[in-house]
Amino acid sequence: MVAACVWCALTVPSEPLPYRDGLAPLRIRLPHGDAAASLIEFLVREHPDDDWASSMEAGEVVDEKGRRWGVESRYAAGCFVYFYREPAPEVRVPFELDVLFDDDGIVVVDKPHFLATIPRGMHVTETATVRLRRLLDCPDLTPAHRLDRATAGVLIFTRTKELRRPYQELFSSRQVTKEYEAVAGYDPSLEFPRVVRSRILKDHGVMVAREEPGEPNSETRIELIETLGDDARYRLFPHTGRTHQLRIHLSSLGIPIKGDPYYPVYTRTPADDFGNPLQLLARAVEFDDPITGARRRFESRRSLAG
Repeated sequence: MVAACVWCALTVPSEPLPYRDGLAPLRIRLPHGDAAASLIEFLVREHPDDDWASSMEAGEVVDEKGRRWGVESRYAAGCFVYFYREPAPEVRVPFELDVLFDDDGIVVVDKPHFLATIPRGMHVTETATVRLRRLLDCPDLTPAHRLDRATAGVLIFTRTKELRRPYQELFSSRQVTKEYEAVAGYDPSLEFPRVVRSRILKDHGVMVAREEPGEPNSETRIELIETLGDDARYRLFPHTGRTHQLRIHLSSLGIPIKGDPYYPVYTRTPADDFGNPLQLLARAVEFDDPITGARRRFESRRSLAG
């Protein structure tokens, strides 16, 4: 049993407990200044609904080296505790995650609208990452990039830890051509193709981003595909990846994307309302594979409501 720890904050391995049902264990660092005499006293106080004694007996409460914390373990400020907790119930997203490609260490999926990419906040089990880990029984699956929960389309995952960095760096270094499609308003006075550049900022904890005067930090090329009466279908090529960039750039032109509850006016929608998806699709990604050097292109099979 762990009694005290003066060195555990120096090196923190990522997985002292295995993933379970597609989810990583939770981790906390015991705060300094707490009056708890034992670890279990602290845990019961913080999470009284959990059966900590049973979890400890089963070896499911460990330190950063995978060593068990027990019911007799003393409180050790600064040390890490890893454990499992059942996620809160979530409204199921009633759309499936389609696998487009699974080979050479990567998995490419066609993400539906309303499904978040990674576990975060109120979306944990209803995410593309957890669903795919469970579907393929592969706990190391990790997204190489992200799509907004509201956006559908092509999303790439890596199967192994060794492949995470090379594929994630493709996206962070802008070596990937990303092609989106959107259905938005139509203004005959606007000429296309056109490039939109602006300065986009987003404050932590605020749902929407905003444009401000100043040096542009975002750029999108917009092409008109076809007109649809008062609406039109557009092809979008983002050069940068600012939060909500495509949605903001079309809205700034006076042609907001259909079904957008954020721009130009934020509107709160119920968690179980799936009737009006954002008409934005990550249509394709194209890049030189960082492992094989081969040119890759993956395209979504989904379509937007026109």
